[in-house]
Amino acid sequence: MSSVINALLNQARQYVQNNDARAEKAFAIVLDNDSFNIEARTFLARVAMQAGRPQQAFEHLQIATRVNPANAALWRSLGLTHVALEQWPEAQEVLERCLKLSPKMHAARLHLGKVLERQGKQNEAVKTYLAALSQAQREGLWLDESTTPPWLMKDIRHASDIANHGRLELYENLMQALTERFGKDDLQRVDVCVKGVLGFENLKDPDKKQKPTFMYFPGLPDTPVFNRKLFPWFDQLENNFEAIRDEAEKILNEQDALSPFLSLNDKDKVSDYLGGQQPHWDAYFFYRHGEKFGPHHEACPNTSAALESLPLVRISEHAPEICFSMLTAGTHILPHYGTSNIRSVVHLPLIVPENCALKVENELVLTKAGECFAFDDTFLHEAWNRGSGTRAILLMDAWNPHLTETERLCLTELVKLIGDFNRS
Repeated sequence: MSSVINALLNQARQYVQNNDARAEKAFAIVLDNDSFNIEARTFLARVAMQAGRPQQAFEHLQIATRVNPANAALWRSLGLTHVALEQWPEAQEVLERCLKLSPKMHAARLHLGKVLERQGKQNEAVKTYLAALSQAQREGLWLDESTTPPWLMKDIRHASDIANHGRLELYENLMQALTERFGKDDLQRVDVCVKGVLGFENLKDPDKKQKPTFMYFPGLPDTPVFNRKLFPWFDQLENNFEAIRDEAEKILNEQDALSPFLSLNDKDKVSDYLGGQQPHWDAYFFYRHGEKFGPHHEACPNTSAALESLPLVRISEHAPEICFSMLTAGTHILPHYGTSNIRSVVHLPLIVPENCALKVENELVLTKAGECFAFDDTFLHEAWNRGSGTRAILLMDAWNPHLTETERLCLTELVKLIGDFNRS
Protein backbone atom coordinates (compact mmCIF):
# COMPACT_ATOMS: atom_id res chain seq x y z
CA MET A 1 0.00 0.00 0.00
CA SER A 2 1.43 3.38 -1.01
CA SER A 3 2.24 6.10 1.47
CA VAL A 4 -0.43 8.28 -0.17
CA ILE A 5 -3.16 5.69 0.44
CA ASN A 6 -1.92 5.17 4.00
CA ALA A 7 -2.12 8.87 4.69
CA LEU A 8 -5.64 9.12 3.22
CA LEU A 9 -6.81 6.11 5.26
CA ASN A 10 -5.35 7.48 8.47
CA GLN A 11 -7.15 10.77 7.88
CA ALA A 12 -10.44 8.97 7.18
CA ARG A 13 -10.04 6.82 10.31
CA GLN A 14 -9.40 9.91 12.38
CA TYR A 15 -12.65 11.43 11.14
CA VAL A 16 -14.50 8.22 12.07
CA GLN A 17 -12.95 8.19 15.53
CA ASN A 18 -14.02 11.79 16.08
CA ASN A 19 -17.50 11.14 14.65
CA ASP A 20 -16.73 13.76 12.02
CA ALA A 21 -19.11 13.93 9.04
CA ARG A 22 -16.13 14.41 6.74
CA ALA A 23 -15.33 10.67 7.08
CA GLU A 24 -17.59 9.73 4.17
CA LYS A 25 -15.90 12.14 1.80
CA ALA A 26 -12.47 11.06 3.06
CA PHE A 27 -13.16 7.39 2.26
CA ALA A 28 -14.53 8.41 -1.14
CA ILE A 29 -11.18 10.06 -1.81
CA VAL A 30 -9.47 6.80 -0.79
CA LEU A 31 -11.51 5.02 -3.45
CA ASP A 32 -10.54 7.61 -6.04
CA ASN A 33 -6.95 6.54 -5.45
CA ASP A 34 -7.55 2.82 -4.76
CA SER A 35 -10.83 1.54 -6.17
CA PHE A 36 -10.38 -1.93 -4.61
CA ASN A 37 -9.82 -0.74 -1.05
CA ILE A 38 -12.05 -2.98 1.09
CA GLU A 39 -12.01 -0.77 4.18
CA ALA A 40 -13.31 2.18 2.20
CA ARG A 41 -15.90 0.07 0.35
CA THR A 42 -17.16 -1.41 3.64
CA PHE A 43 -17.45 1.95 5.37
CA LEU A 44 -19.23 3.59 2.45
CA ALA A 45 -21.60 0.62 2.14
CA ARG A 46 -22.53 0.96 5.82
CA VAL A 47 -23.17 4.68 5.41
CA ALA A 48 -25.29 4.01 2.32
CA MET A 49 -27.41 1.42 4.15
CA GLN A 50 -27.95 3.77 7.07
CA ALA A 51 -29.02 6.49 4.64
CA GLY A 52 -31.52 4.20 2.91
CA ARG A 53 -29.46 3.69 -0.27
CA PRO A 54 -29.17 -0.13 -0.46
CA GLN A 55 -28.39 -0.19 -4.18
CA GLN A 56 -25.31 1.95 -3.59
CA ALA A 57 -24.30 -0.28 -0.67
CA PHE A 58 -24.75 -3.33 -2.89
CA GLU A 59 -22.39 -1.90 -5.52
CA HIS A 60 -19.67 -1.30 -2.92
CA LEU A 61 -20.00 -4.74 -1.34
CA GLN A 62 -20.18 -6.58 -4.64
CA ILE A 63 -16.71 -5.26 -5.43
CA ALA A 64 -15.48 -5.95 -1.89
CA THR A 65 -16.54 -9.63 -2.02
CA ARG A 66 -14.78 -10.04 -5.36
CA VAL A 67 -11.58 -8.68 -3.83
CA ASN A 68 -11.86 -10.83 -0.68
CA PRO A 69 -14.24 -13.77 -1.32
CA ALA A 70 -13.15 -15.55 1.88
CA ASN A 71 -14.50 -12.81 4.17
CA ALA A 72 -17.80 -14.09 5.61
CA ALA A 73 -18.71 -10.69 7.11
CA LEU A 74 -18.63 -9.08 3.67
CA TRP A 75 -21.02 -11.74 2.31
CA ARG A 76 -23.35 -11.19 5.26
CA SER A 77 -23.43 -7.44 4.59
CA LEU A 78 -24.00 -8.08 0.87
CA GLY A 79 -26.88 -10.39 1.78
CA LEU A 80 -28.48 -7.62 3.82
CA THR A 81 -28.39 -5.28 0.81
CA HIS A 82 -30.35 -7.91 -1.13
CA VAL A 83 -32.81 -8.10 1.78
CA ALA A 84 -33.25 -4.32 1.72
CA LEU A 85 -33.83 -4.53 -2.04
CA GLU A 86 -36.29 -7.43 -1.52
CA GLN A 87 -34.19 -9.65 -3.78
CA TRP A 88 -34.97 -12.84 -1.88
CA PRO A 89 -33.35 -15.58 -4.02
CA GLU A 90 -30.17 -13.52 -4.31
CA ALA A 91 -30.18 -12.88 -0.55
CA GLN A 92 -30.58 -16.60 0.13
CA GLU A 93 -27.66 -17.51 -2.11
CA VAL A 94 -25.35 -14.90 -0.56
CA LEU A 95 -26.26 -15.70 3.06
CA GLU A 96 -25.80 -19.42 2.46
CA ARG A 97 -22.35 -18.65 1.08
CA CYS A 98 -21.62 -16.58 4.19
CA LEU A 99 -22.65 -19.46 6.47
CA LYS A 100 -20.59 -21.95 4.53
CA LEU A 101 -17.57 -19.80 5.30
CA SER A 102 -18.61 -19.15 8.91
CA PRO A 103 -21.26 -21.58 10.24
CA LYS A 104 -21.31 -19.86 13.65
CA MET A 105 -22.38 -16.48 12.30
CA HIS A 106 -25.74 -16.76 14.06
CA ALA A 107 -27.16 -13.40 12.99
CA ALA A 108 -26.61 -14.34 9.34
CA ARG A 109 -28.56 -17.57 9.92
CA LEU A 110 -31.33 -15.55 11.52
CA HIS A 111 -31.49 -13.32 8.44
CA LEU A 112 -31.49 -16.40 6.21
CA GLY A 113 -34.56 -17.65 8.07
CA LYS A 114 -36.34 -14.39 7.25
CA VAL A 115 -35.36 -14.67 3.59
CA LEU A 116 -36.68 -18.24 3.39
CA GLU A 117 -39.91 -17.17 5.09
CA ARG A 118 -40.42 -14.32 2.60
CA GLN A 119 -40.11 -16.87 -0.23
CA GLY A 120 -42.81 -19.06 1.31
CA LYS A 121 -40.33 -21.80 2.25
CA GLN A 122 -41.92 -22.30 5.65
CA ASN A 123 -40.35 -25.61 6.68
CA GLU A 124 -36.88 -24.41 5.72
CA ALA A 125 -37.48 -21.15 7.60
CA VAL A 126 -38.54 -23.02 10.75
CA LYS A 127 -35.45 -25.26 10.62
CA THR A 128 -33.17 -22.28 10.00
CA TYR A 129 -34.66 -20.24 12.84
CA LEU A 130 -34.39 -23.23 15.18
CA ALA A 131 -30.75 -23.74 14.22
CA ALA A 132 -29.89 -20.07 14.69
CA LEU A 133 -31.57 -19.88 18.10
CA SER A 134 -30.26 -23.18 19.45
CA GLN A 135 -26.69 -22.63 18.26
CA ALA A 136 -26.54 -19.11 19.68
CA GLN A 137 -28.08 -20.16 23.00
CA ARG A 138 -25.62 -23.05 23.36
CA GLU A 139 -22.93 -20.36 23.36
CA GLY A 140 -24.74 -18.30 26.00
CA LEU A 141 -26.16 -15.78 23.52
CA TRP A 142 -29.74 -14.54 22.96
CA LEU A 143 -30.89 -15.89 26.33
CA ASP A 144 -32.24 -12.58 27.64
CA GLU A 145 -31.86 -8.84 27.08
CA SER A 146 -28.38 -8.78 28.59
CA THR A 147 -27.10 -11.35 26.06
CA THR A 148 -28.96 -10.02 23.03
CA PRO A 149 -27.97 -7.00 20.89
CA PRO A 150 -30.89 -4.51 20.94
CA TRP A 151 -31.01 -4.29 17.15
CA LEU A 152 -31.58 -8.06 16.92
CA MET A 153 -34.26 -8.32 19.61
CA LYS A 154 -37.24 -7.90 17.28
CA ASP A 155 -35.89 -10.44 14.77
CA ILE A 156 -35.13 -12.95 17.53
CA ARG A 157 -38.64 -12.67 18.97
CA HIS A 158 -40.12 -13.19 15.52
CA ALA A 159 -37.85 -16.18 14.90
CA SER A 160 -38.87 -17.70 18.24
CA ASP A 161 -42.56 -17.29 17.43
CA ILE A 162 -42.22 -18.89 13.99
CA ALA A 163 -39.97 -21.69 15.24
CA ASN A 164 -42.23 -22.57 18.16
CA HIS A 165 -45.33 -22.56 15.96
CA GLY A 166 -43.53 -24.75 13.41
CA ARG A 167 -42.36 -27.20 16.08
CA LEU A 168 -45.86 -27.47 17.55
CA GLU A 169 -47.39 -28.07 14.12
CA LEU A 170 -44.76 -30.73 13.35
CA TYR A 171 -45.35 -32.42 16.74
CA GLU A 172 -49.11 -32.52 16.20
CA ASN A 173 -48.73 -33.87 12.67
CA LEU A 174 -46.24 -36.54 13.74
CA MET A 175 -48.30 -37.78 16.68
CA GLN A 176 -51.53 -37.71 14.68
CA ALA A 177 -49.93 -39.82 11.97
CA LEU A 178 -48.56 -42.30 14.53
CA THR A 179 -51.83 -42.47 16.49
CA GLU A 180 -53.87 -43.07 13.33
CA ARG A 181 -51.57 -45.92 12.35
CA PHE A 182 -50.85 -47.57 15.71
CA GLY A 183 -53.55 -46.32 18.11
CA LYS A 184 -52.92 -44.57 21.42
CA ASP A 185 -51.78 -47.63 23.36
CA ASP A 186 -48.06 -47.94 24.09
CA LEU A 187 -47.25 -44.50 22.66
CA GLN A 188 -46.39 -42.81 25.96
CA ARG A 189 -42.61 -43.20 25.59
CA VAL A 190 -42.81 -42.38 21.89
CA ASP A 191 -44.65 -39.16 22.71
CA VAL A 192 -41.95 -38.08 25.18
CA CYS A 193 -39.26 -39.01 22.64
CA VAL A 194 -40.87 -36.80 19.96
CA LYS A 195 -41.14 -33.90 22.41
CA GLY A 196 -37.46 -34.32 23.20
CA VAL A 197 -36.38 -34.39 19.55
CA LEU A 198 -38.38 -31.21 18.86
CA GLY A 199 -37.08 -29.46 21.98
CA PHE A 200 -40.31 -29.27 23.98
CA GLU A 201 -38.75 -31.34 26.75
CA ASN A 202 -35.11 -31.45 27.78
CA LEU A 203 -34.27 -35.15 27.98
CA LYS A 204 -30.52 -34.55 28.15
CA ASP A 205 -29.91 -34.94 31.88
CA PRO A 206 -26.35 -33.70 32.50
CA ASP A 207 -25.93 -36.44 35.11
CA LYS A 208 -26.72 -39.20 32.61
CA LYS A 209 -23.78 -40.88 30.96
CA GLN A 210 -25.69 -41.34 27.69
CA LYS A 211 -25.27 -38.41 25.31
CA PRO A 212 -27.01 -39.20 21.98
CA THR A 213 -26.23 -36.71 19.26
CA PHE A 214 -29.74 -36.92 17.75
CA MET A 215 -32.51 -38.82 19.55
CA TYR A 216 -32.95 -40.04 23.12
CA PHE A 217 -35.69 -42.57 23.83
CA PRO A 218 -36.82 -42.46 27.49
CA GLY A 219 -37.47 -45.37 29.80
CA LEU A 220 -34.89 -47.82 28.42
CA PRO A 221 -32.41 -49.47 30.80
CA ASP A 222 -29.02 -47.74 30.94
CA THR A 223 -27.00 -50.65 29.55
CA PRO A 224 -23.58 -49.86 28.03
CA VAL A 225 -23.07 -53.50 26.94
CA PHE A 226 -26.15 -55.68 26.44
CA ASN A 227 -26.66 -59.18 27.76
CA ARG A 228 -26.36 -61.48 24.77
CA LYS A 229 -29.43 -63.41 25.96
CA LEU A 230 -31.47 -60.46 24.64
CA PHE A 231 -30.35 -61.38 21.08
CA PRO A 232 -31.46 -64.98 20.42
CA TRP A 233 -30.39 -64.62 16.79
CA PHE A 234 -26.69 -64.30 17.72
CA ASP A 235 -26.37 -68.10 17.51
CA GLN A 236 -27.69 -68.02 13.95
CA LEU A 237 -25.09 -65.43 12.94
CA GLU A 238 -22.24 -67.19 14.74
CA ASN A 239 -23.07 -70.45 12.96
CA ASN A 240 -22.05 -68.67 9.74
CA PHE A 241 -18.84 -67.26 11.24
CA GLU A 242 -16.28 -69.18 9.16
CA ALA A 243 -17.97 -68.49 5.82
CA ILE A 244 -18.32 -64.78 6.67
CA ARG A 245 -14.70 -64.57 7.88
CA ASP A 246 -13.43 -66.18 4.67
CA GLU A 247 -15.27 -63.58 2.58
CA ALA A 248 -13.84 -60.77 4.73
CA GLU A 249 -10.32 -62.13 4.22
CA LYS A 250 -10.93 -62.22 0.46
CA ILE A 251 -12.03 -58.56 0.49
CA LEU A 252 -8.96 -57.56 2.53
CA ASN A 253 -6.74 -59.01 -0.18
CA GLU A 254 -8.44 -57.07 -2.98
CA GLN A 255 -6.90 -53.72 -3.84
CA ASP A 256 -9.26 -50.73 -3.78
CA ALA A 257 -12.16 -52.79 -2.41
CA LEU A 258 -12.42 -50.73 0.77
CA SER A 259 -13.55 -47.16 1.37
CA PRO A 260 -13.09 -44.88 4.42
CA PHE A 261 -15.59 -45.62 7.17
CA LEU A 262 -15.79 -41.94 8.14
CA SER A 263 -17.59 -39.46 5.91
CA LEU A 264 -15.78 -36.19 6.61
CA ASN A 265 -16.56 -32.73 5.29
CA ASP A 266 -13.97 -30.15 4.25
CA LYS A 267 -13.54 -28.78 7.78
CA ASP A 268 -13.26 -32.15 9.57
CA LYS A 269 -9.87 -33.60 10.43
CA VAL A 270 -9.10 -37.30 10.63
CA SER A 271 -7.13 -36.55 13.81
CA ASP A 272 -10.38 -35.49 15.51
CA TYR A 273 -11.66 -39.05 15.18
CA LEU A 274 -8.66 -41.35 14.87
CA GLY A 275 -5.36 -41.62 16.72
CA GLY A 276 -2.15 -43.43 15.81
CA GLN A 277 0.83 -42.88 13.55
CA GLN A 278 -0.93 -43.82 10.29
CA PRO A 279 -4.53 -44.50 11.30
CA HIS A 280 -6.90 -46.24 8.91
CA TRP A 281 -10.50 -47.20 9.56
CA ASP A 282 -11.96 -48.64 6.38
CA ALA A 283 -15.17 -50.39 5.45
CA TYR A 284 -16.79 -52.64 2.91
CA PHE A 285 -20.44 -51.65 3.02
CA PHE A 286 -23.39 -53.96 2.50
CA TYR A 287 -25.82 -51.21 3.53
CA ARG A 288 -25.25 -47.56 4.26
CA HIS A 289 -28.04 -45.20 5.35
CA GLY A 290 -30.43 -47.97 4.30
CA GLU A 291 -29.05 -48.19 0.76
CA LYS A 292 -28.12 -51.68 -0.38
CA PHE A 293 -24.76 -52.15 -2.10
CA GLY A 294 -25.78 -54.86 -4.57
CA PRO A 295 -22.32 -55.73 -5.98
CA HIS A 296 -20.96 -56.24 -2.46
CA HIS A 297 -23.76 -58.67 -1.66
CA GLU A 298 -23.00 -60.55 -4.87
CA ALA A 299 -19.29 -60.68 -4.00
CA CYS A 300 -20.03 -62.04 -0.51
CA PRO A 301 -23.05 -64.36 -0.92
CA ASN A 302 -22.65 -66.14 2.44
CA THR A 303 -22.50 -62.87 4.36
CA SER A 304 -25.42 -61.48 2.38
CA ALA A 305 -27.60 -64.51 3.04
CA ALA A 306 -26.85 -64.38 6.77
CA LEU A 307 -27.67 -60.67 6.97
CA GLU A 308 -30.94 -60.86 5.09
CA SER A 309 -32.35 -63.28 7.66
CA LEU A 310 -31.65 -61.08 10.71
CA PRO A 311 -34.11 -58.75 12.56
CA LEU A 312 -32.09 -55.58 11.96
CA VAL A 313 -33.18 -51.93 11.90
CA ARG A 314 -34.62 -51.25 8.46
CA ILE A 315 -35.72 -47.66 7.80
CA SER A 316 -35.80 -46.40 4.23
CA GLU A 317 -32.95 -43.95 3.53
CA HIS A 318 -31.71 -44.23 7.13
CA ALA A 319 -30.88 -47.77 8.26
CA PRO A 320 -29.37 -50.26 8.48
CA GLU A 321 -25.67 -49.59 8.29
CA ILE A 322 -23.80 -52.87 7.82
CA CYS A 323 -20.20 -53.41 6.79
CA PHE A 324 -16.96 -55.24 7.23
CA SER A 325 -15.15 -52.77 9.48
CA MET A 326 -11.35 -52.91 9.09
CA LEU A 327 -9.06 -51.27 11.65
CA THR A 328 -5.38 -51.31 10.77
CA ALA A 329 -2.64 -51.96 13.30
CA GLY A 330 -1.88 -48.96 15.51
CA THR A 331 -5.24 -47.25 14.92
CA HIS A 332 -7.26 -45.83 17.80
CA ILE A 333 -10.90 -44.82 17.31
CA LEU A 334 -11.10 -41.89 19.73
CA PRO A 335 -13.85 -41.61 22.39
CA HIS A 336 -17.18 -40.46 20.93
CA TYR A 337 -20.97 -40.78 21.24
CA GLY A 338 -23.53 -42.29 18.85
CA THR A 339 -26.76 -40.86 17.50
CA SER A 340 -29.56 -42.63 19.37
CA ASN A 341 -30.25 -45.27 22.01
CA ILE A 342 -33.07 -46.75 19.92
CA ARG A 343 -30.46 -48.97 18.34
CA SER A 344 -27.79 -51.36 19.50
CA VAL A 345 -24.51 -51.75 17.65
CA VAL A 346 -23.72 -55.41 16.97
CA HIS A 347 -20.23 -56.75 16.28
CA LEU A 348 -19.31 -60.17 14.97
CA PRO A 349 -15.49 -60.21 15.36
CA LEU A 350 -13.90 -61.95 12.39
CA ILE A 351 -10.14 -61.33 12.59
CA VAL A 352 -8.87 -60.27 16.00
CA PRO A 353 -5.13 -59.68 16.52
CA GLU A 354 -3.79 -59.50 20.04
CA ASN A 355 -4.25 -56.25 21.98
CA CYS A 356 -7.55 -55.25 20.33
CA ALA A 357 -10.37 -53.98 22.51
CA LEU A 358 -13.51 -51.88 22.73
CA LYS A 359 -14.24 -49.73 25.77
CA VAL A 360 -17.85 -48.66 26.44
CA GLU A 361 -18.14 -46.24 29.35
CA ASN A 362 -15.94 -48.00 31.91
CA GLU A 363 -16.46 -51.53 30.60
CA LEU A 364 -13.64 -53.11 28.60
CA VAL A 365 -14.82 -55.59 25.97
CA LEU A 366 -12.07 -58.00 24.94
CA THR A 367 -13.38 -59.32 21.66
CA LYS A 368 -13.06 -62.92 20.55
CA ALA A 369 -13.39 -64.08 16.94
CA GLY A 370 -16.74 -65.70 16.25
CA GLU A 371 -18.54 -64.38 19.36
CA CYS A 372 -21.13 -61.62 18.89
CA PHE A 373 -21.79 -58.80 21.32
CA ALA A 374 -23.91 -55.64 21.30
CA PHE A 375 -23.56 -52.25 22.96
CA ASP A 376 -25.30 -48.88 23.22
CA ASP A 377 -23.08 -46.37 21.44
CA THR A 378 -24.73 -43.36 23.08
CA PHE A 379 -22.37 -44.10 25.97
CA LEU A 380 -18.82 -42.80 25.50
CA HIS A 381 -16.92 -45.49 23.65
CA GLU A 382 -13.63 -46.05 21.89
CA ALA A 383 -11.74 -48.90 20.23
CA TRP A 384 -8.14 -49.67 19.42
CA ASN A 385 -5.94 -52.12 17.59
CA ARG A 386 -2.56 -52.34 19.26
CA GLY A 387 -1.72 -55.58 17.51
CA SER A 388 0.33 -56.30 14.41
CA GLY A 389 -2.41 -57.03 11.86
CA THR A 390 -5.74 -55.64 10.68
CA ARG A 391 -8.77 -56.16 12.90
CA ALA A 392 -11.92 -57.11 10.97
CA ILE A 393 -15.49 -57.24 12.26
CA LEU A 394 -18.96 -57.49 10.77
CA LEU A 395 -20.70 -54.38 12.12
CA MET A 396 -24.46 -53.81 11.98
CA ASP A 397 -27.39 -51.91 13.52
CA ALA A 398 -30.07 -53.71 15.48
CA TRP A 399 -32.97 -52.40 17.54
CA ASN A 400 -32.48 -51.76 21.24
CA PRO A 401 -33.91 -55.03 22.61
CA HIS A 402 -35.90 -53.19 25.30
CA LEU A 403 -38.19 -51.50 22.76
CA THR A 404 -41.64 -52.97 22.25
CA GLU A 405 -42.72 -54.09 18.80
CA THR A 406 -45.18 -51.18 18.62
CA GLU A 407 -42.43 -48.73 19.55
CA ARG A 408 -40.19 -50.12 16.83
CA LEU A 409 -42.93 -49.66 14.26
CA CYS A 410 -43.59 -46.12 15.52
CA LEU A 411 -39.90 -45.22 15.44
CA THR A 412 -39.56 -46.54 11.90
CA GLU A 413 -42.37 -44.18 10.87
CA LEU A 414 -41.10 -41.33 13.06
CA VAL A 415 -37.57 -41.32 11.66
CA LYS A 416 -38.95 -41.34 8.11
CA LEU A 417 -41.33 -38.45 8.87
CA ILE A 418 -38.57 -36.35 10.45
CA GLY A 419 -36.34 -37.13 7.50
CA ASP A 420 -39.07 -36.02 5.09
CA PHE A 421 -39.48 -32.78 7.06
CA ASN A 422 -35.73 -32.11 6.96
CA ARG A 423 -35.65 -32.63 3.19
CA SER A 424 -38.80 -30.61 2.44
